[in-house]
Amino acid sequence: MAFIEEYKAHVAEREALGVPALPLTAEQTATVIKLIKTECTDELLELLTSRVAPGVDDSAQVKAAFLNDVAAENIKVATITPTRAVEMLGMMLGGFNVLPMVNCLASSNTAVVDAAVAALSKTLLVYDAFNDVEKLHKDGNAAATKVMTSWANAEWFTSKAPIADEITVTVYKVPGETNTDDLSPASEAFTRSDIPLHANSLLINRMDNPLDTLKELKTKGHPIAYVGDVVGTGSSRKSGVNSVQWHMGVDIPGVPNKRTGGVVIGSTIAPIFFATCEDSGALPLEMDVSGMETGDVLTLLPYKGEAKINGKTVATFKLNPNTITDEVQAGGRVPLIVGRGLTSKARAVLGLPASDKFLTAEQPADTGKGYTLAQKMVGKASGLAGVRPGMYVEPEMNTVGSQDTTGPMTRDEIKELAALGFNADLVLQTFCHTAAYPKPSDVEMQHTLPDFISNRSGISLRLGDGVIHSWMNRMVLPDTVGTGADSHTRFPLGISFPAGSGAVAFAAVTGSMPLTMPESVLVRFKGEMQPGITLRDLVNAIPYVAIQQGHLTVPKAGKINVFAGRILEIEGLPDLKAEQAFELSDASAERSAAACTVLLNNEPVIEYIKSNVALLEAMAKDGYSDVTTIERRIGKMKDWLANPTLMKPDADAEYAAVIEIDLNTITEPILACPNDPDNVKLLSEVAGEKIDEVFLGSCMTNIGHYRAAGEVMRGETKNAVEKFWIVPPTRMDEQQLINEGYYDVYKEIQAQTEVPGCSLCMGNQASARQGCTVFSTSTRNFDNRLGKGTQVYLGSAELAALCAKLGRIPTVQEYMDVVPAKLAGKEDKVYKYLNFNEIKNYKLEARDVAENKYGITVKPV
Repeated sequence: MAFIEEYKAHVAEREALGVPALPLTAEQTATVIKLIKTECTDELLELLTSRVAPGVDDSAQVKAAFLNDVAAENIKVATITPTRAVEMLGMMLGGFNVLPMVNCLASSNTAVVDAAVAALSKTLLVYDAFNDVEKLHKDGNAAATKVMTSWANAEWFTSKAPIADEITVTVYKVPGETNTDDLSPASEAFTRSDIPLHANSLLINRMDNPLDTLKELKTKGHPIAYVGDVVGTGSSRKSGVNSVQWHMGVDIPGVPNKRTGGVVIGSTIAPIFFATCEDSGALPLEMDVSGMETGDVLTLLPYKGEAKINGKTVATFKLNPNTITDEVQAGGRVPLIVGRGLTSKARAVLGLPASDKFLTAEQPADTGKGYTLAQKMVGKASGLAGVRPGMYVEPEMNTVGSQDTTGPMTRDEIKELAALGFNADLVLQTFCHTAAYPKPSDVEMQHTLPDFISNRSGISLRLGDGVIHSWMNRMVLPDTVGTGADSHTRFPLGISFPAGSGAVAFAAVTGSMPLTMPESVLVRFKGEMQPGITLRDLVNAIPYVAIQQGHLTVPKAGKINVFAGRILEIEGLPDLKAEQAFELSDASAERSAAACTVLLNNEPVIEYIKSNVALLEAMAKDGYSDVTTIERRIGKMKDWLANPTLMKPDADAEYAAVIEIDLNTITEPILACPNDPDNVKLLSEVAGEKIDEVFLGSCMTNIGHYRAAGEVMRGETKNAVEKFWIVPPTRMDEQQLINEGYYDVYKEIQAQTEVPGCSLCMGNQASARQGCTVFSTSTRNFDNRLGKGTQVYLGSAELAALCAKLGRIPTVQEYMDVVPAKLAGKEDKVYKYLNFNEIKNYKLEARDVAENKYGITVKPV
């Protein structure tokens, strides 16, 4: 059998990498079925049983069609009885397998009927097929009644083992802070959807031989617990949790190359990472880890909240949320939500009261005080006037975003959710992280993912369009709630709670997302902005003042961070343009905040929405799909413009902390210094530092920054650094800068311009020279993010341009002598944002990603 030989060669190739074979493709599945029909072996049967992806994967459709024929006795296969065929269908989670099992409820073969009852009783992702079971039940089909009763009794849940009273694990401790770049390196982003292969990169930039250490620890015979002082800061990467679970979790029957379970312990666990653990079936626990070291055998008593080593209590903890034991028992928060909904529907059909099988989320007492802006927005999305901190809700997700390094994982999660359509009002997919330097796997993804998204009613952008946030912000409706599988999904209006790809897939499919409402921290600006000070300096002023007031510390041991896991609410700059407001909300990711709001006046929001209507209309005319979704969002924007009202916080709203920042006291630029976005210092403290490369780009930038940098560099014939990267966030910004002549300035100073997108920011493809010092306008500066061994400063575009001009960080006097003078009298033109509605007959100009006279190019690697 040629197929078997080819498959064995593939298995051997993967074994050499230390990983299992890839799941079968649809074509391979069809071949396996063909062989099973003629000369079945145990090996072939195992391939069909365990190596086909579940849900609505193409291979699952082939598998389900074959098993349906066997179960219906349309064909006979010696090695697969009709009953066994139903049992195999029952392992496929949902999707193409559901209707075949429902049909089996009316089979004349009683063994098949019994198997279908057992299989459907444990199947949660039934969607509209629930109505078919309900009809059979009402028509007197006893098997359907059994299924409905099983769902009503939550047997899908009660049949699973609860968390044990005592859990023994071996500690794998990574001291200090573990960020998601450590768990899921950006340089390996192209392998993220291949979970086992990507898991090989776990901690490779952090320590020597991390997997060998894991292997040695496993000889103790206990599961491994990931332990750290601060765990999971940084991007919202499900891939980080996937990697931890691959090495420390357990297999999922019938789901190839993915695991669940596992224990993660941290003195602090970043909120997005914590939530992603919940969604994935892991058990995240926050406790003091100072008494734990790698190799310790730790006994956890979850219900008592104690952690012991050799019988001695080394830490105490509280299960949080109180429903987490249900989440772990169900296999994750997502299946728990789906299952509870199924049980509720079944009980309604049977006329039964609410189930008592599940824990109820603890809800806070109503203080009687007013609500913050965030609490009102989430309240509106949840059908309430407001929500108190600690309250569990499932708000409507109005806008959902996915980018290309998380998109393949989101796609796989959508397939596992057995979804052929989206219920969120708008789902956007972009290709900004892989545009400039696509690897072969990226090229394949760029060609296949757009149809997957648009066929489900999502909007897919095109290669070279630019950064997800710069586009997605233009699609947001005021005072609504959204999410995205990128930690910088932080709207300038409304509110976004970024999440891992699993939760984002759930939000896209169902139109809602689980949320335990965080507390809010208010940052209130007052006074007047001083000459030469930019909005990026105000971004860095937030941690600077927080450190001064004792709300934030830089060292990881005993880390204090008032923003972590809370909502950052910003007031005092009501007339900012939306593009400027996004600089503030975007950077809340670096504060480890769960979300951010910016209180704006009506006028800048009206201006922004009018512009965005024109852009979306141009997209519809240019053939972007899904056009129905685009037109629906245009209609809702126009409805808002007809009555442009914005929510305001109540005067007596309560905050966990209030931080006031006096603009009059900020008289020089503020930078984030290597290699921590919390490590902020005044320009005068770091002046003179040699700069090797400068990066002007990322979602933290808008067109005004590029004009400002151009003005600072105008008249120069070269720059003084090894490389000056200039990468606009969108193709609209790029075209306007070309039209205005700024690209001629960039060319004159020998800057490197690239296709709009993320470029150097994430470090997944482009990278700075190893060991160099970089001044960047990007989002974060963790170790190795922009390049191996790089030391990275973060600050404004204006300061970046001057660093490129001088080859070093300037003194305050040099900065004040150059930047304000270069921009004097030009401020209105430089900081003028793209209002597409003011351009007569605006249309999107064709974007050629081939090299042009400005050197902008896509460079395959």
